[in-house]
Amino acid sequence: MSKPKLWTKDFIIVSGVNFLLTLVFYLLIVIIGVYAVEEYHATTSQAGLVTGIFIVGTLFGRLFIGRSIDSIGRKKTLFIGLILYLLTTSLYFIHWGITFLLITRFLHGITLGIASTATGTIVAQIIPKRRKGEGIGYYSMSSTLATAIGPFIGLYMSQHTSTLVIFGLCFALAIFSLITAFFVYVPAIDGGTKTTERIGVKLSHFIEPKAIPIAFITLIIGFCYSSVLSFINFYAIEIDLVSAASFFFLVYSIAVLISRPFTGRLMDVKGANYVMYPAFVLFAAGMLLLGSAHSSVTLLAAGILIGLGFGNMQSCTQAIAVKLTPPHRMGLATSTFFIFLDAGLGFGPYLLGFFLPFSNYSTLYMILGVIVLAASGIYFLLHGKKERTSTKALV
Repeated sequence: MSKPKLWTKDFIIVSGVNFLLTLVFYLLIVIIGVYAVEEYHATTSQAGLVTGIFIVGTLFGRLFIGRSIDSIGRKKTLFIGLILYLLTTSLYFIHWGITFLLITRFLHGITLGIASTATGTIVAQIIPKRRKGEGIGYYSMSSTLATAIGPFIGLYMSQHTSTLVIFGLCFALAIFSLITAFFVYVPAIDGGTKTTERIGVKLSHFIEPKAIPIAFITLIIGFCYSSVLSFINFYAIEIDLVSAASFFFLVYSIAVLISRPFTGRLMDVKGANYVMYPAFVLFAAGMLLLGSAHSSVTLLAAGILIGLGFGNMQSCTQAIAVKLTPPHRMGLATSTFFIFLDAGLGFGPYLLGFFLPFSNYSTLYMILGVIVLAASGIYFLLHGKKERTSTKALV
């Protein structure tokens, strides 16, 4: 029997829209902190908040749209998210001070949360059941590619053009995403798959308790990685490696793209511990190397190690969250994973900004490298020691 078709028009369009949304996010996140300092004379902590509050907004958007997406309609939710995404992108052209920029970033993040939740839900619906795992894997690669191309474009353009032109590109990509979405066909949901509206508000409506331990690990590593996303540009300026820094996320993503198929198979065959423990070591080594970087080669080598470490930990912890959860709660498990990841990435830059006046970026990265290594012990206590048993139970 031939496999049902995966690479349909709708699958490609939804993946493409997700790629463009994520591209704008990563393009802006590496330049917006420097923009806040140069344009509004923001402090380091304020610059971190400008960077991270976007992800906090994304967290809120995902948290509250998840309960309503089916009652609103999946395609309608996508259009609402994309229209609001376009409108909030236009707010970057308005110069009304640091407070308005913070509001813009927060609202922009909420709209990304709405739109990306819609794309993730739609793609899960249109992928054939027999190719669900494979399809979601390919769909997630759209985000992985955006993590490479977005920062590369952002850092490159920041060196060769004005911030106004960068905002113009982001606005154009938002328009293109909205236009492209008109060509997506979202089939009606089968009557048996509809869920009744939940009465009242309970934590379990938003969070999957079984996924919380591994999601907490994700929060810690996301917190540490947020320093790379938010401060790599400042650090590169400090150590005079701005040109090399524009390639940092490119080599990071190449490392992820090359290693992820291998680590995915290794996790299926041997279990998560065989991926997680080496990844902790690689991530920690990458942060320590980044903190001691004095040449382009060292900086890019750190990017490779961090990609092999954090890049694979991110996908591995998501898989663990889903595997620990009953099938009818897998959507909530995925949502829980991203809520904790967004919290780490979003609040990290702001909190770390308070530390920087008393230290420097090099010391910060080295301290965070030690924290990553220490987190492997927390992983052991929360999940690692139970991994062999839980893996056997799931097989």
